[in-house]
Amino acid sequence: MGNYFAVDLGASNGRTILGRFDGRRITLEELNRFETHYTRINDAYHWNLIGIYKHIVEGLLAYAKQTTEPLLGIGIDTWGCDFGLIDKQGKLIGNPRAYRDPRSLRGMKAFHAKYGEKTAFDHTGIANLEFNTLYQLFDMVQTNDPQLQVADKLLLMPDLLGYLLTGQMSNEYTFATTAQLLDKDTGTWSKEMLGMLGIPESLLAPIQMSGTLKGQLLDFIKEDTALTNTPPIFNVGGHDTASAVASVPAKDDKFAFISSGTWSLIGVLSDKAIINDQVFINRFSNEGTVDGTYRPLRNIMGLWVIQNCKRQWDRDEKLSWKELDVLVDKAPAFRSFIDVNAHQFFNADNMTQKIQNFCEATGQPVPQTKGEIARTVYESLAMSYREAFEGLEQVKGGKIDVLHIVGGGSKNILLNQITADAINRPVVAGPQEATAIGNLMVQVKASGEVSNSDEMRQVIRDSFDVEVYEPKDTQLWDDQYGHFKHIKQQYIKNQQ
Repeated sequence: MGNYFAVDLGASNGRTILGRFDGRRITLEELNRFETHYTRINDAYHWNLIGIYKHIVEGLLAYAKQTTEPLLGIGIDTWGCDFGLIDKQGKLIGNPRAYRDPRSLRGMKAFHAKYGEKTAFDHTGIANLEFNTLYQLFDMVQTNDPQLQVADKLLLMPDLLGYLLTGQMSNEYTFATTAQLLDKDTGTWSKEMLGMLGIPESLLAPIQMSGTLKGQLLDFIKEDTALTNTPPIFNVGGHDTASAVASVPAKDDKFAFISSGTWSLIGVLSDKAIINDQVFINRFSNEGTVDGTYRPLRNIMGLWVIQNCKRQWDRDEKLSWKELDVLVDKAPAFRSFIDVNAHQFFNADNMTQKIQNFCEATGQPVPQTKGEIARTVYESLAMSYREAFEGLEQVKGGKIDVLHIVGGGSKNILLNQITADAINRPVVAGPQEATAIGNLMVQVKASGEVSNSDEMRQVIRDSFDVEVYEPKDTQLWDDQYGHFKHIKQQYIKNQQ
């Protein structure tokens, strides 16, 4: 029995997970769970990095309290794009800023004004998303941020935490691809992009691939946590989506996936980056896989919208997700649609009013009840999945037979079924703990207990059940799809 430790951090909460691998199956046990929310101070949004580090150490303490068995590995994955800075003495320079910080949009607008909207995509194959590391850095350069002026190294978020645990500086490949700073051909830091930023290549730590050794846990942490050995820390899919995709229990690569959570990332696997005008127009990104290949995908504002509606409703009266589903079932179908990726939905405040304002501005019935609002969100999300799914089929040049949904959103029965209906393909839902599973299985592979991704997937199929949703009522969704696209186009026209 081999024991492995996954640090799985999302933008709202994090966990440490113990994975026990017996040679055929892997089981999971949550050791601790904690919040990771950013805090707004004036016009800046900060992560509590020291607090997150403290919770990781508490997870190691929890492990040591329950067993004296050696820990064979530690891996860290987080949300994408964010980073921290280290000075010449190896010390942290302030708390990292959050990707929803206003500087991200400022940086994107300034970069596009200077270099054009397609330049970064052509060099990197990554879609222009306002929170990309590129735009955060460009704003720091434009504003002469003093932190950047004294920084010696930039470490991406999982690697920043890895540095606190090992003292070793490197940046993991899958996470580095989200930065919009990697050369599309070489997979190394792009000299062209760094030149446009005006920062030296020496600022960026070297890139390491998933499944390699980052370093050993520092001795004082081992002593403080009473671990019986000094475990290695492996580079796993540092971007949580890369780890989630590594857990898809498919038997081949002929599938599309959605990593479903606060964000929904829908994509396919590819041996090479796909870079052309169609990919750019469809806002697909060529992000990295744990095998060093690519996953062309689109970022969709997933459950974020409904999560913040529910958060708003819960201030008055607590409502379970099952109770909300009952209200959705009672609400009329296809009354109104929203563009879930519209910019006003990016921030959390007053989400229900934003939905109502969108519907009013586009001449649609304005949803009033909780069930009506939630149905509007779910149906709009399923239509957004269909739109991206069709785009992926165009990019691949052929039909995709099945969609795998992994992650926390895979337990949403209603959304799974209407997604199958909308795309007219079977949906395979699960595993729910996809990111932690992918994180752990890369560690198992790095330790030599499995040989390749096929063996990883076999372990996952043997260890976790999935649910299959067959499409129903597809003609209804076909009839409404044109209306959904019309509403999106009308909204865009209104914004011009």
